[in-house]
Amino acid sequence: MKQILITGTALVLLFLLSGCSTAKFEAEHDFKVMDFDYTNQKNEQVSLTSLKGIPWLAMFIYTRCDTVCPPMTSNMMDVHAAIENEGIQNYKIVGFSVDPAYDTPEVLDNYLSYYPVENESKWELLTGYEQTEISQFALQSFNTVAKKLTGSDDVIHDIKYFLVDSNGTVVKSYDGYSNVPTQDIVSDLKKLAQ
Repeated sequence: MKQILITGTALVLLFLLSGCSTAKFEAEHDFKVMDFDYTNQKNEQVSLTSLKGIPWLAMFIYTRCDTVCPPMTSNMMDVHAAIENEGIQNYKIVGFSVDPAYDTPEVLDNYLSYYPVENESKWELLTGYEQTEISQFALQSFNTVAKKLTGSDDVIHDIKYFLVDSNGTVVKSYDGYSNVPTQDIVSDLKKLAQ
């Protein structure tokens, strides 16, 4: 009887633990990304349609930023390395420039070259739109701000990373500047990439 009780308890624990490892993804947001067709750092077109079927991490940055953007980009490099180490293959990292008049594809390509990119084919740094368009796009698609300050090169923008599912819906956001929850991001992306 004691052996049966121990075996039964072990099976229940095994069942409970296995349930924890396959926890279902729970979305925090439900923002539909507007249709777009922009130019990346390699002068190639990237659209919402071309990203369909692929979960992606998004961020808003610009190359003349000397405050939050360098740490955000560096932190994303760490997140990217953790994604690669986990063996996840079906994903992209998309950076929307909030200073498109200055951030040409060549400028974005040069910017990316200063960082230790794990797998550059996963990165899409986008430009090729007007300032007003990216401001509207950020607000309507990500519920966030991207506003150029009058008479300045500075742009106010969010310091979050956004997780977008394979259908083009923003489902989560994370701090991209400090206390970046790298393991949570990797875990959430892995659930969406399966």
